[in-house]
Amino acid sequence: MEKKFNPKGRGQFKSDESKSNEPRSENKKLSVLKKSDREIRLNKVIANAGICSRREADNLIQDGEITVNGEVITSLGYKVTPKDEVIYRKQVLSSEKKVYVLLNKPKGFVTTVDDPHAEKTVMQLVKHAGEERIYPVGRLDKDTTGLLLFTNDGELAKKLTHPSYEKKKIYHVFLNSEFKQSDLEQVMKGIELEDGFIAADAISFVDENDKKQVGIEIHSGKNRIVRRIFAHLGYKVIRLDRVFFAGLTKKKLPRGKWRFLSEAEIGYLKMS
Repeated sequence: MEKKFNPKGRGQFKSDESKSNEPRSENKKLSVLKKSDREIRLNKVIANAGICSRREADNLIQDGEITVNGEVITSLGYKVTPKDEVIYRKQVLSSEKKVYVLLNKPKGFVTTVDDPHAEKTVMQLVKHAGEERIYPVGRLDKDTTGLLLFTNDGELAKKLTHPSYEKKKIYHVFLNSEFKQSDLEQVMKGIELEDGFIAADAISFVDENDKKQVGIEIHSGKNRIVRRIFAHLGYKVIRLDRVFFAGLTKKKLPRGKWRFLSEAEIGYLKMS
């Protein structure tokens, strides 16, 4: 018997027709210096690394806890560039502010940072999210729509993509023909694909009156796994939309738009 989604989970299968909540853009002055040459206050580097607040960073500096290029720095107001090596307790700190961006990916965009053969990439959609160089966490196929997270936080990205963390993902699947109850139960029990056994964490019909629409919850990060599950059973996926990723939803985020994560969302991702 198939596992049913809870009310909150099932609610994710509604179409996204809400208005844009994209953050306002800020006009920034162009610097005559190259990004690699820009000077940043040392306490800001420490704060951006998530060690503490700027005020607390000043205390660390005065106490001789911070070294720059092997030299202990105790003067407040000291500035460094991204080329300098800043170390606190044997940990190298990044001068870049951590950025977390959520995109509702439209169809036709390739999930890649740099592909000369791709006409449209997801990076074009988030190019105004800031000066920091961000990367997509995982990937969505060119024809798959839905939630895609970007960040420059390598530790969090690794946590969200590693199979051992089992981050929940929910997809809204549109099929070419009605999905049989027996096949639904089979997906829940598990099937054997060419690269191993796979079972859904949960699966149900999105609308009991439309058997061509299925909601599937899965945590596997295998390539094209959802499409391959249904293809194995003789179905063709007409449309595929990721509506839930690691606790994040598409609420108030129209297709093709992005937003910054809230502090609460960032904290949840790091703690869960």
